Amino acid sequence: MLRLEFDRYDYKSHGTISPKDFALSMVASADMSHLDRLLERIDKLNDEPHLREIRINLDEFKHFPELHNVVEIIFHVFDFNCDGHLSSDEFVRVLLKRERDIAQPVESGILGVLSCCWNTGLLLQLQNVLVSRSWENSYCSTYQGIISYLTLFSHWHLLRSEAVANRDKKFVQVEFNYYHCFGCHEEEKLALLDFKTSFYPDESYAPPSWEDNDSDCCGWENVVCDKATKRVSKLFLNSSWDPLEVYDDLYLDASLFLPFKELTSLNLSSTVFSGLVDNDGFERLSKLNKLSFLDLSGGSFDDSILAHVGAVSSLTTLYLASNVMTGMTHFQELAALPNLEELDLSYNLLESFMEIQGLKNMSKLKVLNINSNMLNMSTLRSLGNLHSLKRLYINQNNLEGSITIEELNSLRNLEVLDVSSSNITSSFLQVLEFMTSLKGLSLRDNSLNGTLHSLGLCKLRDLEELNLSYNSFTGTIPSCVETLTSLRVLDISRNRFSGKISSSFISSLVSLEFLSLSHNVFQSLASFSSFANHSKLEVFELIGDSNGLVVEIDDHNLVPRFQLKIFRLSGCSVDKGSMLKLLSYQYDLRVIDLSDNNLDGDFPTWLIENNTRMEELHLKNNSFKGQFPLPSRPSTFISVVDISNNQLQGHIPSNISVYLPNLKFLNLSENSFKGSIPSSLGDMKNLLILDLSNNELLGDIPEILVLGCFSLHALMLSNNHLSGQMFPKFSNLTSLEILHLNGNLFLGKIPDSLLNSSKLQILDGSNNSLSGKLPTWMGNLTYLQTLLMAENHLEGPIPDEFCSHENFEVLDLSQNNLSGSIPSCFSPISLLHVYLHDNKLTGPITKSFSRSSSLVTLDIRNNYLTGGIPNWISNLSLSILLLKENQFEGRIPAELCQSFMMTILDLSHNNLTGPIPSCLNKIPFKIGFRHGKFSLPFFLDIDLQLSAYSYQSSYIELLKIPSYAKPVIYEIASVEFTTKNRSDFYRNNFLYNMTGIDLSWNKLTGRIPPDMGELKRIRALDLSHNELSGSIPTTFSGLKNLESLDLSHNKLTGPIPQQLTELTWLGYFSVAYNNLSGKIPDKAHFDTFLENSYEGNPFLCGPLLKKDCNSTPEESLGGHEDGGNSFMDMPAFYLSFLVAYVTMLVTLIATLYINMDWRKKWFHLVDACITACLCKSTDLND
Repeated sequence: MLRLEFDRYDYKSHGTISPKDFALSMVASADMSHLDRLLERIDKLNDEPHLREIRINLDEFKHFPELHNVVEIIFHVFDFNCDGHLSSDEFVRVLLKRERDIAQPVESGILGVLSCCWNTGLLLQLQNVLVSRSWENSYCSTYQGIISYLTLFSHWHLLRSEAVANRDKKFVQVEFNYYHCFGCHEEEKLALLDFKTSFYPDESYAPPSWEDNDSDCCGWENVVCDKATKRVSKLFLNSSWDPLEVYDDLYLDASLFLPFKELTSLNLSSTVFSGLVDNDGFERLSKLNKLSFLDLSGGSFDDSILAHVGAVSSLTTLYLASNVMTGMTHFQELAALPNLEELDLSYNLLESFMEIQGLKNMSKLKVLNINSNMLNMSTLRSLGNLHSLKRLYINQNNLEGSITIEELNSLRNLEVLDVSSSNITSSFLQVLEFMTSLKGLSLRDNSLNGTLHSLGLCKLRDLEELNLSYNSFTGTIPSCVETLTSLRVLDISRNRFSGKISSSFISSLVSLEFLSLSHNVFQSLASFSSFANHSKLEVFELIGDSNGLVVEIDDHNLVPRFQLKIFRLSGCSVDKGSMLKLLSYQYDLRVIDLSDNNLDGDFPTWLIENNTRMEELHLKNNSFKGQFPLPSRPSTFISVVDISNNQLQGHIPSNISVYLPNLKFLNLSENSFKGSIPSSLGDMKNLLILDLSNNELLGDIPEILVLGCFSLHALMLSNNHLSGQMFPKFSNLTSLEILHLNGNLFLGKIPDSLLNSSKLQILDGSNNSLSGKLPTWMGNLTYLQTLLMAENHLEGPIPDEFCSHENFEVLDLSQNNLSGSIPSCFSPISLLHVYLHDNKLTGPITKSFSRSSSLVTLDIRNNYLTGGIPNWISNLSLSILLLKENQFEGRIPAELCQSFMMTILDLSHNNLTGPIPSCLNKIPFKIGFRHGKFSLPFFLDIDLQLSAYSYQSSYIELLKIPSYAKPVIYEIASVEFTTKNRSDFYRNNFLYNMTGIDLSWNKLTGRIPPDMGELKRIRALDLSHNELSGSIPTTFSGLKNLESLDLSHNKLTGPIPQQLTELTWLGYFSVAYNNLSGKIPDKAHFDTFLENSYEGNPFLCGPLLKKDCNSTPEESLGGHEDGGNSFMDMPAFYLSFLVAYVTMLVTLIATLYINMDWRKKWFHLVDACITACLCKSTDLND
C-alpha cells in the first residue's frame, strides 16, 4: 500500500519525492474540515528555502517519523496559525487516520482481528499518553515536542511491524518513562534562570527564550545539551550587548555554574566583567571535572584571575585575551593546569611571562597566543622550555635584539610562528633556517629590508604559508624560493621587490592557493601560461602603484585549470583582449578588481552573468564607454559595484534594484550619466553607500530614496545639476553619516528633515543657492564633525546652539551673508579648521576659539571684526591664521611668536599699530608636516556589513582588503594668500609647501627687526603700505627660500643691500615709494626686475633707472655713516645756499626802502602776526 502511494507521487521514477508531495500524503489523511487550510500551507512550502530542497525516498517515506527533514515539513503544514505551536490532538488524529488507511492485517481470520485490535489499542494508548501531556504544560519546546511525538509513534510502529509478542509492556513503559519530559534537568534550568537574574539586571538584554515557563532549556539560545543525558554541556554567554549601557560594574559569580555537572565548555567572552564575587566560585568549579574549555576574553580581569582559573585542573583550552593583565605575577598559577593545550593571553598589558619552572610544568601546551602585549626578546628566549609547543603567536610585541640558535633550539618543533609587527631585525631571520618544522611563518610589518638572498627561508622545505608583506625587502625574488613546493599561501605585498616575476618562479609553486604580489616595483609579470598547472589557485592579487607594470597574458590557447575566487589585477599595463579571455573561463569569481588599467570598450556585463556568485565588482578608473547595462537575470550575491571614473553615459537603469537587489555599495561617480536619479534605488533596503557625484544628473532627490534606503551610511550627490529643495521634506535615513550635496542648484532653506539623521557626521551643502538662516536645531546633531555651507546666500547670525557641538572638526560658512558676532561660547575642543571669510561678521573676538587648542586653520578675513588680536591665540595649534581685511587695531601681540606651528600669517588690511615684534624669528615656519591635518580621513564603520569572500588560511593571519578600503578624504584647506603682488588660492601640495607673512596695509612703525632674516623657510614676505623706517636689514640675505619680497610704500632709507642678490629664488621684489638711495643691485637675477620695482625713490640709480651712478651723487641729503662718494658736493651746496640767501635778503631790504607803501604793508603784516601769536599764547596759559 505504501509502495503504491509512493509511486503515485514519484510518477517520473526518480526514486524520491518532493516535500510538497509528502505533505499531500499526510494531508490526505487529515480532517476534511481543515483540508483547505492545509492545502494553503502546502502551497507555501516552496517559499521556505530550507524545506523545498529536501528529497524523500521510499524508505524514508515508510519511516518518516524518525527523520529530521520531514519533521520540519510536518510542522510547517499543520501549524495553521503560524504561531510556532502545533495541536497535539490534530496531529495524532492525522496519524491515526493515516495508519488506518495504510494498515494491512498480518494474519487472516481471528489472528488478524486480534492484531488489528492490538494495534488500535496501542495507538489509542499512545494518543492518551500524548493528549495527557498537555503541550502547554510540558517543559519541551514546540520543535522538541514534535520530535518527541514522532519518536513515540516510531516506537509504536516498530513494535507493530516486528514480533510484538517478543516485546513486553514493560519495555514500552520504560520507553515512555525515558521520554516523559524530553528536556533539560530542572535544577539546571533553575540555575540558568538564577544566572539570568544576576547577569542581566535589565531583562531586555537577556536572550528572549530564557523564560520561567514550561519551555525546554535545552532549546534556549546560547545553551547546548548533551543529546543522550539532556544535561547542559555548553554555555555561550558571550555578550551581544554593551554592559556599559546598563550598569558600570559587573562581577562574575562563578558558583552559579556548579549545578551544571556535565559542563564541558563555558564562553563568557566580551562581558566586560570587572572581577569576581568573592565566594571561591572558581575554586569550587574544580568539581566540574569535565570542564575543558573556558573563555574569559574581552573582560576587565587583572592578574588575580589567574589564581582562580588555576584551580580548574581539567582545562585544556583557556582564553584570557583582551583583559588588563600585566604579568607581574609571572603566571605561576597557570602551571597548575597540567592538561592545558591551548592558552590565549593576547591583547593584554603583559610585560613579562611565566618563569622557567612554570613553563616546564606545562608539558602539554601546544598553542600559545601572546600577541599584542609589551613583551620583549627575553620572553621568546624563555619559551624554549615549552617542548610540546606547536604554534606560537607573539606578534605585535617588541622583539628588538638578537637571539641565538641555542636559545631557540627547543622550539625547533614549532609548526607555526607569527612575529609580525614586533620590530624584529634581520639578525632574527638568521636563526629561522634551523626551524625546519615550520609550516606557517608571518614576518609581516617589521620594516625588514635588504634582499631575501641572504636569508635562510629557502631551507624551510615544509613551509605552507609565508607572509612577508608590509616590509621593505628589495631586489628580485631569489630562485631558491622555487624549491618551496609545499607553499599554499605566499604574500609578499607592499615591499620594494623589483625585476621580473619569472615564469619558473610561478610554475614551480603548483600548490599555491593564495598569491599576493601587490604594491611592489616589479617591472613585469611572466605570461599567465606559467599558471597552466595550478589547479588549486583561488586568490591572485597584483595591484600596481602606477609604475608601468607590464602583465603578459599572451597565450590565447590557455585554458586554466584553476577557478579563482578573488582576482585583483589593477594599476597595470595589460592587453585587454587576452585578460578578458582568461576571465571568460572563470565561473566562480567572488571578488574581481580590474581598476586603473585603462581598459576601454563596452561594459563587461558578462563578468557578472558568468560568475553567478560574484560579490564585488571593481572597474573604476578605466575608459569603458557606452551605457551601463544590467545582467540578463537578477544577481542576488553581488553587494559591491564600483565603476567610477569611466566614460559611461546615458541614464542610470531604472530597474537597477531588480537586477542588483542586494547591493550595499554602489559607486557610479565621475561618469557622464544624465537624467534623473531612479526612484527604484529606494527599493535597495541594504544599500549602505551610494555615490552618484560628478555626473550630469538633473531634477530633485527622489523622496522614496530617502525613505526606502534606510540603511544608508553615505549619500554623495555632489557636482551634478540637481535642483529644487536641498533635501526631501520627509526622510528615514536614520543611519546616515555622510551627506554630500555640494555643487548643485539647490534652493531654499536648510530642511528640518535632516534632523532625522541624528548620526550625521559630515554635511556638505556648499556651492548651492541656499538661503535663510542657519537652523538652531543643528545643535541637536551631536555627532556632526564637518559642516560645509560655503558659497550660498545664508544670512543672520551664527546660532549659539553651535556651542554645544564639542565634536566639531571643520566649520566652513564662508562666502555667505552672515552677520552679528561670533558666539563667544563657540570653542569646540576638537575643532581643526574654521572658514568664516567673506561674510558680514562684526564685533571683537573675545573668547571664541579660545579653548580650541587643536585649531589648525582660522580664516576670518573680509569681515568687519574689531578689537585687538587676543593674547590667547598662542595657546592654539595654528598653522594658518588669516585676519586680512577687518578692522583689528592695536599692537601685534608678542604671544604670536609662540605659535610654533605657524606657516601662513596674514594680518594685512587692518589698523594695527606699533612696531613689528622682534621675536617673529622664533616661529620656525616648518613645512611638510601638515598633510595629516589638512587631509581629513573618515572611515565608515561598515567593514563587517560589507564583508565578502575571503581566503581562510590554516596557520597565519592574512590582512583582508576591505571593500571600502579608501576612506572619504577631504582636502579641507584652501587658502587665499597674496604673493608676487597677486592673490592666489593654495590647495593640496601647493599649500603644504607654502609659507609666508603678510603685514601690509597697516600702520606699523619703527625699524624692520634684523632678526627677521632668520626666517629661512618663508617663501613670501610683504611689509608694504606701512610707516616703517630705517634701512633694509642686510640679514635678509638669510631668507634663502624667499620668492616674493614687498617693502614698498614705507619710509625706508639707505641703500638696497647688495647681499640680497644671494636670494636665488626671489621672483618678485618691490621697494617702490621709499627714500632709498644708491645703486640698485644688478647682479644675478636682479636685472630681470622691472623699473616699477624701484619707482618713487628719486635717489636710486643704475642702468635700469637710466641714471648714471658715477656722475650723480650717491648719497642722500642726510648723508650716511659709511661715507664714500656723496650724492651732493656739500661745500658747494652750502656756498650756493649762502649766496642765494644774502641776495634775497638784500633785494627785500632795497625794495622796502624804495617803496614806502610796500614798507607799511610789510610792517603791518609783521605786527598782525606778532599780535596773533601773543593772543594764542595768552589763551593757552589761561
